[in-house]
Amino acid sequence: MKNFLDRYLTIIDRYIIKKYMGTFVFTTMIFMAIMVVFDISEHLDNFLTNHNTVYDIAFKYYIGFIPFYLNMLSPLINFLAVIFFTAKMANQTEIVPILSGKASFNRFLRPYFISATLVFIVSFFANVYLIPFTNKIRVKFENTNHFNGDNGSKNEVHLQLDTNGTYVYVQSYDNSMHTGYQFVLEKFHRDTLRERIVANTITYDSLKKTWTLRDYSIRYINGLREKFVKDLPQKDTTLDLKPADFEMHDNVYSAMSMSELNKNIEKERTRGAGNLKDMQYEKYRRFIYPFASFVLTLIGVSISSRRVRGGIGLPLGIGLFLCFAYIVVDKFALVFAIKSGLPPLTAAYLPNLLFGVLGCVLLYRAPK
Repeated sequence: MKNFLDRYLTIIDRYIIKKYMGTFVFTTMIFMAIMVVFDISEHLDNFLTNHNTVYDIAFKYYIGFIPFYLNMLSPLINFLAVIFFTAKMANQTEIVPILSGKASFNRFLRPYFISATLVFIVSFFANVYLIPFTNKIRVKFENTNHFNGDNGSKNEVHLQLDTNGTYVYVQSYDNSMHTGYQFVLEKFHRDTLRERIVANTITYDSLKKTWTLRDYSIRYINGLREKFVKDLPQKDTTLDLKPADFEMHDNVYSAMSMSELNKNIEKERTRGAGNLKDMQYEKYRRFIYPFASFVLTLIGVSISSRRVRGGIGLPLGIGLFLCFAYIVVDKFALVFAIKSGLPPLTAAYLPNLLFGVLGCVLLYRAPK
């Protein structure tokens, strides 16, 4: 390993990698401390009202809060780290001798992209494997303690349960009682209605994993012949339906593992409840978002490698503006997919695509 490093990494490469990773880790620790302090001050009333112990707060909330927000802000942290130490190198006239010593600007970028690759690997692992697991812990704690207010329920729900033509309708749903009201189940053969079940209430039994229909009636239809059975007291049945299908959580998809997300995407294709684009975007974004480490590293080096009057203040200011612009575009990408009909895959690529083009332009104009 040492011979490999001696062969492919020069002293300058190691110096830049050390600066990059050291500044990145230091900036990450600062952001983590600031986030935790501000979040404690914001949710202190929630913690005290719900009588949460220190163990619950640390291992059921912040164990998910810290990875989620650090990962979300990793482009900003990475960008600021690159700009800070690169602008400092430029201000101390360390870059000019490097470029004057027969090293091309592309060769100068090598240690930056080696470091960006390390950040990419960590971010990719976090997005695909770690964050969904820790988010499940965080989301459960937030929803249990009503951090986002009382969880609402969907009303007037229409769902297709399978490809065999089974449809359900629920007029209203009570989350606390796991009970739906004015339930209708219809079974079709092609375009012909064969069976229709109507119940005043339907209640989920979490132990048996079954639904209980009360005060229900059944209508059987066979061409012009019909059979109607009414005033039936109770019936237990299994349906491809869960109470979660009636609950509204803004953060539920981020807490799904890849297998759960893929399963729900396939189920949503059948049901057509309007959440398909949200889930597809979440899936694609997990794989594409880590590439921001390369895009923002390229932009950061390009705008901060030139020595300017006033020190590192101007590059930092420009970097902050561009990085917040990246985060804004990233957050609005899902809105573009839902409201404007943009494909979720294109929406997930949009921030890296736009800022990748900007990075290439800035690289072309960077001092060589």
